[in-house]
Amino acid sequence: MTSLGLSDLQFALAVIGLGILILVALLNLRYAHVRKKAKAQNALEKRFAPGFADISSTQNETEAEQVQAPVIMSSEKAAIDPRIDCVISLRFDEPISGQEILKEMEDWQDIPGPSGVQWMCEGLNVNVDEVETWEPIQSDAVYSELQLAIQLASRRGPLGVLELSDFCSRVQLLAETLGSQIDMPTVSAMLESAEELDRMAAESDIQLSINVAFDEPCSWKDLAIILRQRGFHLSRNGRSYEFGGPEAGLFKSAELDPNQSVKQFTLLLEFPLVPESSRAFERMLAEGVAVAQIAHGRLVDDNGMNLSEAAVTSIRQHLDVLYIKLDKSGIPAGSSTAIRLFS
Repeated sequence: MTSLGLSDLQFALAVIGLGILILVALLNLRYAHVRKKAKAQNALEKRFAPGFADISSTQNETEAEQVQAPVIMSSEKAAIDPRIDCVISLRFDEPISGQEILKEMEDWQDIPGPSGVQWMCEGLNVNVDEVETWEPIQSDAVYSELQLAIQLASRRGPLGVLELSDFCSRVQLLAETLGSQIDMPTVSAMLESAEELDRMAAESDIQLSINVAFDEPCSWKDLAIILRQRGFHLSRNGRSYEFGGPEAGLFKSAELDPNQSVKQFTLLLEFPLVPESSRAFERMLAEGVAVAQIAHGRLVDDNGMNLSEAAVTSIRQHLDVLYIKLDKSGIPAGSSTAIRLFS
């Protein structure tokens, strides 16, 4: 029998798509209303009346049950970066103490169930002479402005609607409680930025490998001696070796079984995590050649065929293009921003 309508799958996809569009539209209307309301309230009084935040607390708790709470990322490790973060600003008519801010954000840190979504908060200290000096919130400081941010994408994918909604709800509640003006992009703009960043990152998230196939199986002990002499060190898991220092290795080996002889040894390089100036691929290639010579092996590709000079040249050319692309995006390989994005 010929079907004149949509298939069940097409119909389901259409319903889901329509639902997402409606959700985004409703969120945009809600956030626009809150911004307008906050400005009107700030013109009348410096702080909202007691109990205003309590009205929204039940709704906020319900949303928190639907999505896992974001992980708080220490500002000592990274700073807010508009290249990979969605930034929401809160401005105060009168400076506010860090102690009051931290008190209102206590529940942000106490909610369990980290989902890997990272958010940060920084303040503009009014007592610091330097212009635009943002810092982690300190209880004994006074701030004229806050900026809160959530990372738009990572290797887990782009920021989702539910995660973004949860974050925006928390920021809105904070703004209402502290009586601040709020400057927030639209939900649709934030989601579009997340998708864009994810696409760019996916094109540059490359792992390179150099394989050494041994003529005869090499014992773990003999291979370990060779690698230590070459400057490698055993990783924390005890099953792989890293080159370039324990804190920021340039490349590492694939995991091996210490109880078995090694037939093939593979070196791995996470391209976006190391700077171009380190020449990590060339150094990894040189170490692969050295190990092959010492342990009687040969360089092979992933199909077990001898690695040709033409293949190496092609890899170099591809890397040059990727380095240029990341530089143009403002997220150079090996930078703190790249490390956050590709983690």
